Amino acid sequence: MKSFPRRRRLTAAVLTLVAAIGSGLVSAIALALPAGAAGGSYVALGDSYSSGTGTRTYINDGTSCFRSVYAYPSLDAAQLGLSLTFRACSGAKVADVTTTQLSALTTSTAYVTISVGGNDAGFADVLTECALPGWMSNCNGAIDGAQSIITNVLPGRLSTLYTSIRSKAPNARVIVVGYPRIFNGEDCNAGTWFSPSEESRLNSTADLLNAKTAAAASAQGFTFANPTPRFIGHAVCDDVEWINGLSNPIRESYHPNRTGHASGYVPVTKPLFGVTVPAAAAAMLSASTVEKDARRFTAVDRRITPKEFVAPDLTSPRARAAAAAAGVDLSSRASIDRADRIWSERQAAQWAARS
Repeated sequence: MKSFPRRRRLTAAVLTLVAAIGSGLVSAIALALPAGAAGGSYVALGDSYSSGTGTRTYINDGTSCFRSVYAYPSLDAAQLGLSLTFRACSGAKVADVTTTQLSALTTSTAYVTISVGGNDAGFADVLTECALPGWMSNCNGAIDGAQSIITNVLPGRLSTLYTSIRSKAPNARVIVVGYPRIFNGEDCNAGTWFSPSEESRLNSTADLLNAKTAAAASAQGFTFANPTPRFIGHAVCDDVEWINGLSNPIRESYHPNRTGHASGYVPVTKPLFGVTVPAAAAAMLSASTVEKDARRFTAVDRRITPKEFVAPDLTSPRARAAAAAAGVDLSSRASIDRADRIWSERQAAQWAARS
């Protein structure tokens, strides 16, 4: 079969596209385009809740960002036929988004999603503290510190960040994505000691973070996507978990799993793009395609260190000292748990008296 010269082939392709537009057959042309390349430029910014940490399958982009094709940005891009630049990275704070991710934005960027703020509040450290037995932890103090940052520091950081996003992507639809509540009031993991009172306060802290984030987004004219209602009934220790509990490897802990992204995040983010789902929508982006694009930014992404939950270690010097002070026998699980209940009830009463 005789082939056309390259210029003639391109001309034929352009004429075909024009004819398709004129006859209302744009969707037919989309069938011939790569998945994620039909409907506009989409940049996904943020932290581990956007990168896909918790889904257990990650692209190999030479970083510790733990980006996944099972994360909601990848799923949204595939299903809406958008070209994705995946910048969200595990461990990112507001400052990291500013210095390593905003360079991906341009005047031609059509869509932006972003989740950030949890690392600024030190949420991994707070979970680490609250997971300890009550006799060796200061969970209330850790939560107090996080709430203070969320209330007094984070709004200013977000305002500055959102202004920068609007400046760099003046024509983009920006969707600010919140965080789900992690707990359901019980702790079914043998290696952690979250009390009901602590879980309630941790959930309230997630709500506070969402409220402050939503307010900052509204002030800039951005749209806020709240995943909280979708995750009700699917927290850690629910019958069907959409959020991982204590996991191996540890980095997977307390992050949405694949179902959490597909059934929790996608339904609250995808409609906000305002894009009609193409007839030829793909289920998922190609990992190799996402990886190739992400490697453009490997050098700067390596500056970000994931912020991971640390499981309780009852063999540590801190644990031994606290056990001695509380009269706990570390060789007896019954002694450990009995003291935990006593101290947790005491701390819950102290918090109730403050409320």
